Amino acid sequence: MAGQTPYDDDTADDGLVAKGRDGDNAAPLSITELSHALKRTVEDRFGFVRLRGELSGVKRAASGHLYMSLKDEKSVLDAVMWKSAAPRLAFVPEDGIEVVASGKLTTYPGRSKYQIVVERMEIAGEGALLALLEKNRKRFEAEGLFGNVRRLPFAPRTIGVVTSPTGAVIRDILHRLEDRFPSHVIVWPVIVQGQGAAEQVAKAVRGFGALEPGGAVPRPDLLIVARGGGSIEDLWAFNEEAVVRAVAESPIPVISAVGHETDTTLCDYAADMRAPTPTAAAELAVPVKRDLANTLDDLALRQRKCAIRPVELGRERLAARAERMPQPAQLLQPHAQRLDELGERLRRGLVDRAAKGRERLADLRLSPAILRGNLRDARQRLGAARLTPQLIERPIAERRERLGSLERLRLQLDPKAPLQRGYALVCAPGHPVITSRKTASEQPILTLEFADGTLQAVPGDAPRKTVKRKAKPPESGQPKLL
Repeated sequence: MAGQTPYDDDTADDGLVAKGRDGDNAAPLSITELSHALKRTVEDRFGFVRLRGELSGVKRAASGHLYMSLKDEKSVLDAVMWKSAAPRLAFVPEDGIEVVASGKLTTYPGRSKYQIVVERMEIAGEGALLALLEKNRKRFEAEGLFGNVRRLPFAPRTIGVVTSPTGAVIRDILHRLEDRFPSHVIVWPVIVQGQGAAEQVAKAVRGFGALEPGGAVPRPDLLIVARGGGSIEDLWAFNEEAVVRAVAESPIPVISAVGHETDTTLCDYAADMRAPTPTAAAELAVPVKRDLANTLDDLALRQRKCAIRPVELGRERLAARAERMPQPAQLLQPHAQRLDELGERLRRGLVDRAAKGRERLADLRLSPAILRGNLRDARQRLGAARLTPQLIERPIAERRERLGSLERLRLQLDPKAPLQRGYALVCAPGHPVITSRKTASEQPILTLEFADGTLQAVPGDAPRKTVKRKAKPPESGQPKLL
């Protein structure tokens, strides 16, 4: 039958060993040959395609290749992006991102499946970009990268600026700093848009933070990350994870000045302060030098007033108290008045005493008859006194007895009285009386006083030479009583 293959003949006997059939002039194909044939057919037919779908199962192999899947509501297609094309990506592929991938279809013989080799991949529209932005914002916020706000230095000596060195942004920042508060500015040049921008910005922020204080290159006190306005795609480098983490982990306070006032990036959330424009960032970074000078002048004036005011108040109070103080004459008036009163009282007292004396003298009535009577009375009292010798002799006897007792006591306490009983008194020059053997042995010569005289002796074992002195005549008699 025309068009019928040998395999359609049901009457053909199936043999145990494969062999050719009538009209079959093609040798059997190997699996590899068929896989290569399919690969060439698919690649020739779909040499370039653009697909729109959602990323799923994104993973990066150790070799640098990216493996993922593109899917829509009904189908799934495997995709691979070789490491040679992966660095050209302007974003970090993540699950759930809707993208437009360009490349060619091919087959993978090892698994009998077809896939797309992605050469270029972009986010599918601004809506998908915003959705990715919101997703990353929530993720970073959950990690705690946002909200760690530090206080900016009031007047930084050195300011680091991360921006493009050729744009208008750096000129605006330098001009505004020069007008407000001239400072030392260090610019770290980076590209702010396109491939590699995020890596350069992150490296610059971390590079400033790695500078050692007091080194050859001064470490900035404040960082400004800035670029001009643009679309969300132009500003996307400042939404990348590398930039966000570098800004959040910077040991130096950071001002984010990316885009215009209506533009918002994730770098703004991670920074310590967001500026609506780069010019505003310069204004937030430093105060106005002229205003500071005026403030210092005002404070100096207030300081002088604070120092002078107590002195002025003291003078006013002193003057007021001096006005209320009485005059010296007024202070002395009460005392002068009291002195006058006392003087008058003294005068009256003397007058009264003299008058009373006159009265008493007048009352005595001193007449010759009164005086004779007084003399008579005195003679009678003298005659009645009865003066006898015993009145004089008794006190004399008492005094004589007391004197005898003192004499007996003197004789008992006389240091030379024991000499009459055989004792001797030992003396030496400078020692009226020696009472110890040690003191006697230290003397060159000793004087021994007896009742009838003195002898000189030498202490020690040497031959002693004694000298006899003439005996003093004994005292005779007792001391006379005067």
